[in-house]
Amino acid sequence: MAMKFPSYSSSSSTSLMLCFILLLVLSYTTNALVKLPPNVSVPALIAFGDSIVDPGNNNNIKTLVKCNFSPYGKDFEGGIPSGRFCNGKIPTDLLAEELGIKGLLPAYLDPNLKASDLLTGVSFASGASGYDPLTPKIASVISLSDQVEMFKEYIGKLKEIVGEERTKFILSNSLTLVVAGSDDIANTYFLARVRQLQYDIPAYTDLMAKAATDFVKELYELGARRIGVLSAPPIGCVPSQRTLAGGILRECPEDHNVAAKLFNSKLSKQLDSLHQNYPNSRIIYIDVYNPLLDIILNYQNYGFKVADRGCCGTGKLEVSILCNHLDATCSDASEYVFWDSYHPTQEVYAILIRQVLQKYLNRLF
Repeated sequence: MAMKFPSYSSSSSTSLMLCFILLLVLSYTTNALVKLPPNVSVPALIAFGDSIVDPGNNNNIKTLVKCNFSPYGKDFEGGIPSGRFCNGKIPTDLLAEELGIKGLLPAYLDPNLKASDLLTGVSFASGASGYDPLTPKIASVISLSDQVEMFKEYIGKLKEIVGEERTKFILSNSLTLVVAGSDDIANTYFLARVRQLQYDIPAYTDLMAKAATDFVKELYELGARRIGVLSAPPIGCVPSQRTLAGGILRECPEDHNVAAKLFNSKLSKQLDSLHQNYPNSRIIYIDVYNPLLDIILNYQNYGFKVADRGCCGTGKLEVSILCNHLDATCSDASEYVFWDSYHPTQEVYAILIRQVLQKYLNRLF
């Protein structure tokens, strides 16, 4: 797939402008909303993966997997449909804000991206991407290998702006987040079924886990050191999968969740091994399966009213282009666990980010 990356002129990065930018960055990072360990700096947040952390990279590529139209962004700043698969902010926005880095994490392919935005991080993620190379091909989205190529270009731009040493500092001290796997299981394996001819669930989760581990190794080789990799979610319990595979009662299809749990078990062990064997690394497996499942099963305890369907349309199948301005949406998305039939609401993401930071902050930093 031909990719058109943003370009920036190095001639604009004068010493005066550089000092001004660095002062802005440093002043923002000192106002972190969570307490970081002493002498720890988190200059940037960098994200890879799928729609959970895609802030709009799919907007200008040839794919049906888009959401830069209403009612997406209903509760975003100014009600703007930015390309985030949510009613509001997504996890990377909330995490960047909690860490005091910046208020929103932009898409690397945002045509309005400024050189100064690079210093505090971007997202390379693409909705419907995955660890299995076949997953992005099916959806015509940006593969993880293409995301790495974009990351390499990003590193080159950083060097133009701040030089080699500062670039190394940013890469090694930033938080690098990887979020993928749900599209592999839900779409490539169970919906399209193309992989079922070649692999049973144990073999397919082996493929996923190896691809995930290889991806993390590549990020490490490029300079990343603090790498958090999210588990697959309880994919069988998202509304669309209940509708497609949960029978008349729309129960959570167990085989989907079995696959997610098996992948998570393998991923966790392999990341622990990388963490122990790669010098100066903080490579951490982050469990979101169990926290999200608890919210889904015990939604009323968290103040939600609906957990088995999304806010958009009927909430049972609408996602991406099926969730559009022709659909009626619920009056208050904060009462729902899911925004559309696949993606949680901003309110759920906020709960999960708080839990993640509470549990993993000291291990990441």
